[in-house]
Amino acid sequence: MMIIRKFLILVAFLIFFISAKKIDSDKGLPKNYSNPVYKEYNIPYLQKNYVAFKEAIAFKESQGKYKAVNTLGYLGKYQFGKSTLQRFHIFDTNAFLNNPELQEKAFLALCKVNKWILRKDIKRSVGKTINGIKITESGILAAAHLSGAGNVKKFLRSNGLLSFKDAYGASIQLYMKKFADYNVSRIKANRNARI
Repeated sequence: MMIIRKFLILVAFLIFFISAKKIDSDKGLPKNYSNPVYKEYNIPYLQKNYVAFKEAIAFKESQGKYKAVNTLGYLGKYQFGKSTLQRFHIFDTNAFLNNPELQEKAFLALCKVNKWILRKDIKRSVGKTINGIKITESGILAAAHLSGAGNVKKFLRSNGLLSFKDAYGASIQLYMKKFADYNVSRIKANRNARI
């Protein structure tokens, strides 16, 4: 009986040691790997494409949880306000929270509308540096998701003098920096985007 007990303790120790070593190892990443979103949030996307963009925003907004509702009443994986949902003719918030496909479609539709609203500002501002932040199209779209396209216009047109922070302290500048350099060419500007 004593031998079996010692054997089980040894096995448990080996399992712990091996799994701890895996957690500390970076050997699974390519040598030239430099995606800061992956390192900060541990999101398994190596490319900075639309999927990585939306998943990074989702993680920041709700840790990627479709049924999340924050203390201010923002809903779902991407933390939509009720008025934004109503723009897309979504009135049943419980049904919205229980429908991941609808949430994904709503996110893309909102990005299309924001890209249309900000099309001139994107053309004028991408490549500039404001308050030490390189302005990119994905950063602009992420900031619009946080604060609305109108606040992003004010920020860009004032060269960063007029800014915005949400109730939790997240700012346009933070989103522009954190979500820079994603390839969001899949998002086509559309004033009348629908779900």
